[in-house]
Amino acid sequence: MERQCWINQAIKPVSQAGVALTDHGLLYGDGVFEGIRFYHRVPLLLTEHLERLFQSAKAICLELPYSMDDLHQACRDVIAQNDLTDGYLRLVVTRGSGALGLDPKRCETPTVFILCDELKMMRDSAQSGLKLIVAATRRMPLDVFDSQIKTLNYMNNILAKIEANQAGADDALLLNTQGRVAEASAANVFVVKNGALISPPSSECALNGITLRFILELAAFLGIECVERPLSLYDVYNADEVFLSGSGAEMLPVADIGGRRMTACPGPMFKRLKQAFDEKVQALSEA
Repeated sequence: MERQCWINQAIKPVSQAGVALTDHGLLYGDGVFEGIRFYHRVPLLLTEHLERLFQSAKAICLELPYSMDDLHQACRDVIAQNDLTDGYLRLVVTRGSGALGLDPKRCETPTVFILCDELKMMRDSAQSGLKLIVAATRRMPLDVFDSQIKTLNYMNNILAKIEANQAGADDALLLNTQGRVAEASAANVFVVKNGALISPPSSECALNGITLRFILELAAFLGIECVERPLSLYDVYNADEVFLSGSGAEMLPVADIGGRRMTACPGPMFKRLKQAFDEKVQALSEA
């Protein structure tokens, strides 16, 4: 059965969505998005994702034609129309259809759509440990474009993923222009050292991830020391554990970075947090 999507208040088969070829999201990557996991047909941290969507849209002068409540309901409606218990929503807002040329003033109405499907970020064996490379592609510096905006233009991340594919790796670490660790191609990075959970702050060009914040809250509840500070490659290579997090990735341990084997994979901190993550997700989906 074909997947159903939500587009501008209508539920349609994906093949009949009919996004215009003159849509500036397609022509220029002019828009924002969110990726949202759902479990037992309940979207996880939906309010947090929608708040960030509205913040990203405001940052690029894009006014959404729907309210937060409208999009809450739209997400639930599209889940109800698809035969999936667990899955992934991709909520996209573009500037809308306009004329050729960069000037957005002829884009009259934003296009808003929500895709619903399964999502497999990594190979089946990824839970036993990812192989990462360090990408030559760098994360965009903050004085060029703020990394907190989830824009449709993900070219740096895509190029890093291509590098990983060409190297036979699962994913890539992106550094900022100062040579410090920012994030993976579509996930945040956590390092464990001497019992502390360490992650790069957003000032290092790392996305202030919603799953990252969720994990930090779980860690604090468990009494784990949480530290946000810049991370060098030396820090990562010499970590006790490294793992990735994201709405798509959920939580995945890292076994190898640039040919350096991690001390433990999956390590005790990862196992403890993953158990807490799964239990919390289960509780939220049953609430």
